[in-house]
Amino acid sequence: MTPVFVYGPMAWLPLLTAISGQSLRSVAAELPGHGLSQEGDFGFPTLFPSEGAVKGAILKDFLKDDLSEEAQARISYFAHGLGLGAVTREVLLDGVEVSARVFVPSETGPELVSDWRLEAWQGKWGLMSIMAAEEVGQHFGMNEHDALARMMPMIMVRAAARVAARASAPTDVRSDMGAGHVEIDAQHNRHAGFFLTREFTLRHPLFKGGQSTPVRREVFVATDAAIVLPYDPVRDRVLLVEQFRMGPFGRGDPFPWMLEPVAGRVDPGEPPEDTARRECVEEAGLTLDRLEHVSSHYCSPGCSTEFFHCYVGLCDLPDTRVGAGGLESEDEDIRTHVISFDRAMNLIPSGEAANGPLILCLLWLQRERERLRAGARSGA
Repeated sequence: MTPVFVYGPMAWLPLLTAISGQSLRSVAAELPGHGLSQEGDFGFPTLFPSEGAVKGAILKDFLKDDLSEEAQARISYFAHGLGLGAVTREVLLDGVEVSARVFVPSETGPELVSDWRLEAWQGKWGLMSIMAAEEVGQHFGMNEHDALARMMPMIMVRAAARVAARASAPTDVRSDMGAGHVEIDAQHNRHAGFFLTREFTLRHPLFKGGQSTPVRREVFVATDAAIVLPYDPVRDRVLLVEQFRMGPFGRGDPFPWMLEPVAGRVDPGEPPEDTARRECVEEAGLTLDRLEHVSSHYCSPGCSTEFFHCYVGLCDLPDTRVGAGGLESEDEDIRTHVISFDRAMNLIPSGEAANGPLILCLLWLQRERERLRAGARSGA
């Protein structure tokens, strides 16, 4: 069996264990004629032609020299999700050339600055990549390689959300009973595509003591999102975006176009504040002066993992009352509206502001408006 050579993060044994589903061992080896960039897609470095050599490892089963067929298949599956394909290359093992399977990008770009370091990568991407590998393992045998490649961006975003969830809020009033006390009897992915629906059979602690009987619960596994209401404190007006939404349409709403703040998912490795600023540029062509944090919260904790980071973004709003925005690459069809603060507040009792984050941000702005306007007048 042709040995497998891995490099970069895939040579890190904790990640390999998550990818392969079994304990492996490795023997140091090198791939001559190549280098590694600092970061590529999903935080994984890119392999490119170079006069140097990439340090990596030949993989072996823990008890024998050859990898099992399943371990090889799982590693190949994960690599395909990263856009890598297997080729045969000569690697150096103890100074001797050995033919091995190497996972390389489908397109090789020009030589890049080689500055990848495992220690720096681990701090930012390590846990996230392990969690992504665990989800990829759930899709193994269920979804084809090409389907995994399409799903991989969302898999990484969901993994990033799981990492972010570890920075939880205090337990001064609510129970401090940890998630480790929940006993999972079974877990299945009922739908896996751009979105993921997961079914659990579990038992959880009861307030009166003891454990519940087994209960079946489904959860919509979504992402973290940054939401920002652009506000001009000098002109006292806000910008809203309008777009078609599947939620109202699926509910049977005769007018499924919604007024909302600017919003977008938090990409892996991206702070939500950066997401808020980026989305304002993409959806409305706005550069924010400052962000004011409103809240960070679950939007529908009974059935969804989706988590919102809400902000009011201070900026100069254009005189244009109606404009356009969004990225064609993301199939966004967005119309923007610049309206006065008073008119925006009137959307709440009229029911036209039927969007929770918009109502929350407007009510927060109503409370803080005089402070923000005073600061704008003083130049603070």
